[in-house]
Amino acid sequence: MTDLSTTYLGLNLKNPLVASASPLSKKVETARRLEEAGIAAIVMYSLFEEQIIHESLELDHYLTRGTDSFAEAMSYLPDGGMYSIGPEKYLNQVAGLKKALKIPVIGSLNGVSKGGWTRHAKQIQEAGADALELNLYYIPTDLDLTAQELENSQVELVAEVKSVISIPLAVKLSPFVTALPNFARRIVEAGANGLVLFNRFYQPDFDLEDLEIVHNLDLSTSADLRLPLGWISILHGKVKADFALTSGIHKSKDLLKAMMAGAKVGMLASELLWGATPAPQRIKEILSHIREWMEKHEYTSIKQMQGSMSQKNVREPAAFERANYMKVLGSWRELP
Repeated sequence: MTDLSTTYLGLNLKNPLVASASPLSKKVETARRLEEAGIAAIVMYSLFEEQIIHESLELDHYLTRGTDSFAEAMSYLPDGGMYSIGPEKYLNQVAGLKKALKIPVIGSLNGVSKGGWTRHAKQIQEAGADALELNLYYIPTDLDLTAQELENSQVELVAEVKSVISIPLAVKLSPFVTALPNFARRIVEAGANGLVLFNRFYQPDFDLEDLEIVHNLDLSTSADLRLPLGWISILHGKVKADFALTSGIHKSKDLLKAMMAGAKVGMLASELLWGATPAPQRIKEILSHIREWMEKHEYTSIKQMQGSMSQKNVREPAAFERANYMKVLGSWRELP
């Protein structure tokens, strides 16, 4: 019997297929159908720090407007000031999913500051989340901000979040780090139990007719798998954390590659949101194809293959490094 089970963040999962942070978790019924199809865990859509601040400012605007005639209106503000509004809708969704599902539910926070932000991490835990994913999505535009200062602040944020929760913490990293292995180790030393590679930076475009900024969402493809695949292969066995590969998983072979690189789970969303096949059916197909491949190649379990193609286990470790750069370039041949 082929064993697809794995562990991630201390959670026992029936297979390594996880629904990543996306609109898939916004409706309980949708999440339930994913569970019935075989998804092993679901990551909540992200709660953005900017969203909380915006709602807080909006509340402050309406409560303070006209306070000359209704001074008691100020008493409705939370004790912590205008940034202290709680993400009630998000917390209710976490609780609703936990009540409806048997699989683990992982909360997701997208923020870069400390202080009140850690309070929301604790609230997500109290709402019943089995783990928390902290997405370090930040685009530095300040010319005076150094890379060291930015990394230090993110490490401090991870440590502070971890200090207020008891559930496992995963940190979703950006690939745009000068010395990723060192930064990954520092994040784990700060308290992260897992690393999610990588978040995707959604890039604006220009509308040349209306001269406006256009926000387009480009879906991932299997080609996007290579960046996280390479880095997980390098970091596996060197950084003591559970790895999750996200962005680029669309087929069973994509997930199998992630496992062989050293990932504990593979996360997908694009294939389920906009694929040609309905999400529940697609999940069943991917899992079925994984079983078929494993039986054909005589693998008895997912755990047997995890890390088997990582840098420390392959015959040519230099294939992951610059030593192989010229070899790759030399393999190209001009078309006739």
